[in-house]
Amino acid sequence: MSTADHPRTGFLALELDGDGAHPAAWRAARHAPTELLSGVRIRSTVLAAESAGFHVATFSDGPVGPAGSDIAARLDAVQRAAFAGPITRSIILVPEVDTVFTEPFHVATQLASLDYVTAGRAGWLVAASGSEGEGAAVGRSAVAGAGRAAEAAAAVEVSRRLWDSWEDDAVIRDVDSGRYLDVDKLHYADFETDPDFPGEGYSVKGPAIIPRPLQGQLPVVAPAELLADGLAVGSPDSGVDAVLVTAPSLEELGEAVAQVRSRGAVSVIAELDVVLDARGQRAKERLAQLDAQTPWPSNRSRYVGDAAGLVDFLSELLATADGVRLHPAVLDVELDELSRLVLPELRRRGVLAPSTPETTFRALLGLGQATNRYATAGH
Repeated sequence: MSTADHPRTGFLALELDGDGAHPAAWRAARHAPTELLSGVRIRSTVLAAESAGFHVATFSDGPVGPAGSDIAARLDAVQRAAFAGPITRSIILVPEVDTVFTEPFHVATQLASLDYVTAGRAGWLVAASGSEGEGAAVGRSAVAGAGRAAEAAAAVEVSRRLWDSWEDDAVIRDVDSGRYLDVDKLHYADFETDPDFPGEGYSVKGPAIIPRPLQGQLPVVAPAELLADGLAVGSPDSGVDAVLVTAPSLEELGEAVAQVRSRGAVSVIAELDVVLDARGQRAKERLAQLDAQTPWPSNRSRYVGDAAGLVDFLSELLATADGVRLHPAVLDVELDELSRLVLPELRRRGVLAPSTPETTFRALLGLGQATNRYATAGH
């Protein structure tokens, strides 16, 4: 497909969890294992991703360590994103935050704070595994199927209500009267789960303990499987703004993107594992060596090959998907190849959106200004 034929531009996200998506990635990393959780490591990887021109960095997380990984430890995703906020200028930072075993009020507060730390470059990647292992880690039972989607929808709705519980001009700082807030512009969230809620019911009164986020409403991203279980798309109350799409093969990924888009998703982001030729080795050889240490099961499509082939594949995929999130097999290795050979060529072809300082996540996704439900209602 030529640049002239390409009807749209898209964005690229990079997953920065651990040393890479492959469970044996730490064996090929360029640092000592003891440095994995250091601030120096977080700084170097996120700045490298920003310098390469990635639009978004995501940080996976969960109540337990990465499934199947040789490395069980990880730092909290929101903390990693908050650490990266002040040292970056253009890359958008999106932590994964669980909605089944975490308190929605605290999640909303943390994410609103992150939006301030990043100057509006924050988002929320919704997780709702509900697995037995995660439940055991926090003294809860496993949650499956529609129950996970119900937990996620409730957490998203609580957060959206709390983010709106302060109007944009609620903070007045009136020295003469000694008033910091206009209390008429603070509102109760007044959320309560439905009687048929599959989990343990709860209520949230509000208002929030932090002013409204800079973006008004942080964009919410969720995996397509939660949509299949009932999570809404595009609803201003409890819906998501972007959907992550997986498929078992490269050939099926484009079709999966089209299927999700037909549901009315605001943005569709394809998921892709990446193993590239590097360091004088073919990608298949590198993958075989890593798999010999620890097998790499994954439900995502996987590209294994040279950089030129990946450029062609991404060019085609970004003609239908709004964005692609790459999961590098070994972060240190794949990021070098992506920054040298892949992103520059995609930009030359004109298939990538500009990556500019101070762009908000809402702007990148093409979302308009977030209205405040309480201000609009005239309360």
